[in-house]
Amino acid sequence: MLTINENYLKLKAGYLFPEIARRVNAFVAAHPEAKVIKLGIGDVTEPLPPACLEAMRAAVDEMGDRISFRGYGPEQGYEFLREKIAEHDFRSRGVTVAADEIFVSDGSKCDTGNILDILGHQNKIAVLDPVYPVYVDTNVMAGHTGQADAEGRYAGLVYLPVTAENNFTPELPSDPVDIIYLCYPNNPTGMVATRETLQQWVDYAKQHQSLILFDAAYEAFITDPSIPHSIYEIEGARDCAIEFRSFSKNAGFTGTRCAFTVVPKNLLAQTSDGREVALHQLWNRRHCTKFNGVSYIVQRGAEAVYSEAGQQQVQELIAFYMENARLLREGLQAVGMSVYGGVNAPYVWLKTPSGSDSWGFFDELLRQAHLVGTPGSGFGASGEGYFRLSAFNSRLNVEEAVERIQKVMR
Repeated sequence: MLTINENYLKLKAGYLFPEIARRVNAFVAAHPEAKVIKLGIGDVTEPLPPACLEAMRAAVDEMGDRISFRGYGPEQGYEFLREKIAEHDFRSRGVTVAADEIFVSDGSKCDTGNILDILGHQNKIAVLDPVYPVYVDTNVMAGHTGQADAEGRYAGLVYLPVTAENNFTPELPSDPVDIIYLCYPNNPTGMVATRETLQQWVDYAKQHQSLILFDAAYEAFITDPSIPHSIYEIEGARDCAIEFRSFSKNAGFTGTRCAFTVVPKNLLAQTSDGREVALHQLWNRRHCTKFNGVSYIVQRGAEAVYSEAGQQQVQELIAFYMENARLLREGLQAVGMSVYGGVNAPYVWLKTPSGSDSWGFFDELLRQAHLVGTPGSGFGASGEGYFRLSAFNSRLNVEEAVERIQKVMR
């Protein structure tokens, strides 16, 4: 008889964002006249940079000519894009990353889950709490955890709380762990890690032969020049870290799909009998077997991000969303709310009003302000009592959202 992967049955009732959609759809069905503003899911709203569109149009024309037509491309990504990434995202910051250490993909979300394919099942895994749900859920699916407790924490994972009480800076694990998920600028809190904090993590990982999975999907939104954009800016990180990057938020590629993962060639892990194996060769094998590559057209569009015009247009997009974040942050502070983030990241993380839990505040905002955010508890037990708002929306919607929140909170 056919059987299933029973690890899926351990998952909570639903992935966070589909549950939000379910509640919103039910509200809209009952109140069709309501103009709902969605500041929940971190999806961009502004058009693609013109430089990217121009490059993709030219690539489409190439596909219509037998001489310039492209069929299957290299699974790892075209060299023209990988070289641009290595030059602009790493070498320009004094970081050593070779083009052939870069693997182009269709999303960091996918890669942070797929990376588990090349890692063993006995690893002890640490995550920040609150946390981007994909890190936890993919480990549950892979069978790396036990059941969840009443607060949603899964047995077998090490949770590192990040709250206002510890200034959103987690303590290093008290016992050795093998895999550490770090996301900076952080989703959902919008906070960043200093160079000193990241150095502590790298030193810890090297001491315990751990692997850091570093999600830098929001690095383009960093405004503080003292904050590292890449884990590889930290001494020793090439020996212990894999980095994930994306074009989704900086260049608006959420619907176009292009990202990349960096796996240094010198990054080693051990087999059960103690032999050392390069993770680069394993990820390359996985990538070539399970992925056919990002389309030529999209990769040409991503390459244009690094052109002079593309860089200017991307910076304009980032500035637009960060102005939205400022409006949200200052608008909430004006009515006495405790607000975090929104300075080096497009997310504003706020404390719910006294007496309100995260989902209760979600329902209250939806009902009274016709506004959608993300309950902090959906990101983990330590997210209870917090709420996330996204700066990804039109200026008019953000301004109206601030007015609605202020009206409810006064």
